[in-house]
Amino acid sequence: MRKLIIQTILPLVFAVLPLLGATLILLTLPERGSRFYFSHLTPLDYVIISLGGGLFLIQTWLAFHAMRWQTDDFADWPDVWLSRLSQSSEWFPLLGLIGTVGAILQTFSNISETGGATPDRIIGLYAPALTATGSGLFMALVNILPGWMVLIGRGLIESLGGRET
Repeated sequence: MRKLIIQTILPLVFAVLPLLGATLILLTLPERGSRFYFSHLTPLDYVIISLGGGLFLIQTWLAFHAMRWQTDDFADWPDVWLSRLSQSSEWFPLLGLIGTVGAILQTFSNISETGGATPDRIIGLYAPALTATGSGLFMALVNILPGWMVLIGRGLIESLGGRET
């Protein structure tokens, strides 16, 4: 039973924790802000979310395998890929920033073409800047979690397995 817990159950629990953390973050956002965000998504947001979500799922799978105790140690083959994919999380805020700058330029362009705008119109034009920033930051945050969980999980699994860390 102890072997099952150390080799399968604990790695699974630790691999699922980042998904629970991402869900918790989404659920704790203010309701009106969430509705505003989801009603103003742009194609760039979908690109950021798709890339980030895909990388997150791959990292979660790798994290599970990285925390599986073998005969005398952890498998090290996922480490290189986890490190590389975790570094990719640095790109998501930059993608969000590109969307932010593009939306700000679009807002200024529309205001200058129409000769002015009401606050409601400016807010409507500026919304894509906020969604791009939010998408990039959220994807950066959740893509850091699987690699971090491997570091924490391995230490706990080693301790429970009787190995001094």
